Amino acid sequence: MIQQEFYSNGKLLLTGEYAVLNGAEAWAMPTKFGQSLKIQPKNRQNIVWRSLDENDKLWFECELKIDSLRLLSTSDEKIAKSVVTLLKQAQKLSGQFLANAKGFEVEAKLTFPKDWGLGSSSTLINNIAQWADVDAFKLSAATFGGSGYDIACARHDKHILYKLEQGFPTVMEINKFDQNLHPLASNIFFIHLNKKQNSRQAIENYQNRKIDTMKLAIELSRISRFMIDADDLDYFESQIQRHEKIVSDALGIPSVKERLFSDYFGAVKSLGAWGGDFIMATGTNEKTPEYFKSKGFDTVLSFEEMVLQ
Repeated sequence: MIQQEFYSNGKLLLTGEYAVLNGAEAWAMPTKFGQSLKIQPKNRQNIVWRSLDENDKLWFECELKIDSLRLLSTSDEKIAKSVVTLLKQAQKLSGQFLANAKGFEVEAKLTFPKDWGLGSSSTLINNIAQWADVDAFKLSAATFGGSGYDIACARHDKHILYKLEQGFPTVMEINKFDQNLHPLASNIFFIHLNKKQNSRQAIENYQNRKIDTMKLAIELSRISRFMIDADDLDYFESQIQRHEKIVSDALGIPSVKERLFSDYFGAVKSLGAWGGDFIMATGTNEKTPEYFKSKGFDTVLSFEEMVLQ
């Protein structure tokens, strides 16, 4: 009986938020943070599941019958139901997953705090898909939904340009960052807003608005490519401002800079679902961390600290 181990990268969506659902080209990047999954076969007819945080502290556990995936015990009913759903959907996609298995001890371990919003769900989905040998995009679509860019980041070690074409994911790796940091890397920072945003609710709110989604997708696709190609900080910041204005108008809500950081000297951009998780800011090592920490936002990571490259 051989132990298996899988790992998936966390994610950040730098451009194309919301519009990526409607075919916009979006710049996304895998992070240095992620989640591992260890599976040890056991002769016990059950699956014993343990989830650990970045400090190796147990934050969730459950036990399931191996043949029916019936829940025997758990520390959190809601999370346990999500785990069961993922395993059952993986069985449907595979036909062979868990068949004739005698039991397992499973350990899922995050390398980032759960409230960071870097993909605790997507990394788990991709890990289970690897375990079951099924298509992670299909597993995600059948369970948590969304555009799938997070699954792409989980599976790629490079920056990507991600697009849905007639509902199917297309991924183009961006080789510009192969040997060197982004030319503006020293000017890019990621700041956590001290709360986790509900992505599902944010998507629902977006879909309920009357928006010219085709126009939005075209505009943000252009900006995505402009930002990827940018070598000049002023130009990069101007594209951030354009992107924020377009999405702000589409959502009918102020940008994060207008709401919280109107006195900040650099550009500020929301990432992913607006209202929580991480934002991106341009600035300097001397001024940027000090500014955001003075506002009560203590988690300030540099490009090099955050981004897998």
